[in-house]
Amino acid sequence: MATPPIIDRFAEDTATFTVQGSDTPDLDRGVAAIRNVLRTLPARPGVYRMTDAAGAVLYIGKARALKQRVTNYTQVARLSRRLQRMVAQTRDMTIVTTNSEAEALLLEAQLIKRYRPPYNVLLRDDKSFPFIFLREDHDFARISKHRGARIGKGSYYGPFASAGAVNTTLNALQKVFLLRSCTDSFFANRTRPCLLHQIKRCSAPCTGRIGTAAYAELVADAKAFLSGRTQEAQKKLGTAMTAAAEAQDFELAAVLRDRLKALTFIQGSQAINAEGSASDADIIALAAKSGTMCLQVFFIRGGQNWGHRAFFPAHTDGVAEDEVLMAFLGQLYEELPPPREVLLDRALAEAPLLADALSAKAGHRVGVKAPQRGPSRRLVEQASRNAAEALDRRMAEATTQGKLLIELADLFDLEAPPQRIEVYDNSHIMGTNALGAMIVAGPDGFLKNQYRKFNMKDASITPGDDFAMMKAMLLRRFARLEKENPDRMREAGPDRSAGEWPDLVLIDGGRGQLSAVNEALAELGVDNVCVIGVSKGFDRDAGRETFHLPSGRELHLPPNAPVLFFLQRLRDEAHRFAIGAHRAKRSKAIAANPLDDVPGIGPARKKALLMHFGTSRAVRGATLEDLEKAPGISHAMAEAIHAHFHTGG
Repeated sequence: MATPPIIDRFAEDTATFTVQGSDTPDLDRGVAAIRNVLRTLPARPGVYRMTDAAGAVLYIGKARALKQRVTNYTQVARLSRRLQRMVAQTRDMTIVTTNSEAEALLLEAQLIKRYRPPYNVLLRDDKSFPFIFLREDHDFARISKHRGARIGKGSYYGPFASAGAVNTTLNALQKVFLLRSCTDSFFANRTRPCLLHQIKRCSAPCTGRIGTAAYAELVADAKAFLSGRTQEAQKKLGTAMTAAAEAQDFELAAVLRDRLKALTFIQGSQAINAEGSASDADIIALAAKSGTMCLQVFFIRGGQNWGHRAFFPAHTDGVAEDEVLMAFLGQLYEELPPPREVLLDRALAEAPLLADALSAKAGHRVGVKAPQRGPSRRLVEQASRNAAEALDRRMAEATTQGKLLIELADLFDLEAPPQRIEVYDNSHIMGTNALGAMIVAGPDGFLKNQYRKFNMKDASITPGDDFAMMKAMLLRRFARLEKENPDRMREAGPDRSAGEWPDLVLIDGGRGQLSAVNEALAELGVDNVCVIGVSKGFDRDAGRETFHLPSGRELHLPPNAPVLFFLQRLRDEAHRFAIGAHRAKRSKAIAANPLDDVPGIGPARKKALLMHFGTSRAVRGATLEDLEKAPGISHAMAEAIHAHFHTGG
């Protein structure tokens, strides 16, 4: 069951203090603002937020005694350069008191996730973790992959490190336990078994091939296996196979043999080691090199390895490794349910505090320790090796990416390697469901959380006019940038490029599209952004792209040039994103119902009309008298529906 928001739980026991200061970004002003709030600050546990003159959150921290902790920020000489910059930007402080330091730790993690402050250590990876969900509010439970809030009625097993790990496990589980994976609507409308039953991956409860009691037994076996009691399921299948063979039911024995093989495969591929150590634990190790850090996490549940993932936190310059690890753990378990044990590659001074906080969140005792010997220590060493190897790969990739950005700057005459590249494309079919798309890339690769879609609803655009669509898209994008930050300046805080102004803009198109974009930028008075058009060759072969420069010059690159491959990858990613968004929009339009546009028609009335008339077309052609006969439709509503379809509403 999902943990209720920490903020709501603390609401009755909190107190808030705010101080206002000057807009001048000056260190003395920041210290004065902090000293002002110290006058009323209690010596209680809590969380503090530092904000700048614009109200943006700079930093979130927790303390056992707020007054003593916040006082440290007034002793400027003892602060690192990073913290001095933060204090210089501080103009407001908000303090929230809590009942204990453990509660403060949980609240801090929740607030960091919400505000993502530039001076906190942050997880770069914002993807949710997949789980296996056994939904049990149906006579025949359904097994499926699940992401997001865990609010459905049933059992969740995870987390898994990746969707691939979930899919592999699900496929094997279907072979062993024959549980259904179809939706309820699909299940309810089957008259004969589907393909999954034919390939022996489902017991076909939809057509009565298995009874409720027998299916419930399969569900119980699956739950036992996912909970770590693997020997029970293996022994049960082995006994049944032997009995079938003795009864000379060789066909059934062969089926049971195949299921036993699948079960053995899962056990072999997910076993941690032969000795069996941690059965419900996360193994976490940190590696650091040249200012970059990597945290490797192995997820072990029920004695099975459910995958591992490498994390590369942001804003770690000048931050101690133990502090990074502590911040990482707080944010990791803000999203994930804590296991029974958290095994670390080093002892943390705040390990008891973290254990108390995670125990309160999980509802059971959580141990946080750094094993020194035995199987658990070997697992930690394995995680450490993986962390170091992942960090080496990351740094090699970053070096390659850095070289490509330098080449890009030389190629297009930029002042410096671009830190933010925006690529634009549009997609439509004969002008229908027109949509524009923007993708963003930087030194760390694609920034998918900053991708944007632009719905083309402007009636002045002729359907299918690619030039007009591109111009409209860039007008909207840069008009917003001008509004957010007309000075186009980069702020002092780390990773905060003001207004997200791009250093380089790539357009999927030739001279026509480039001319349209230049017109849009000229209308807005934007003249210091490099815009490059990328068009395919006359035979549309990859590797013969033409690059259209602002000066009107055209450029071709050697087919084997690494910077060409990089530009192709950017262009293809924009193309992929635009087509995917267009298909989603088209599918939604196909599934749309004319009744959705009728004012006053909600889901209940829509259902009543469709049940009464059969189709939306029949509703459209119905007379006023016929509409009044539909259940739940008053005379006024019938008139509104009739007018909508016959007079344009």
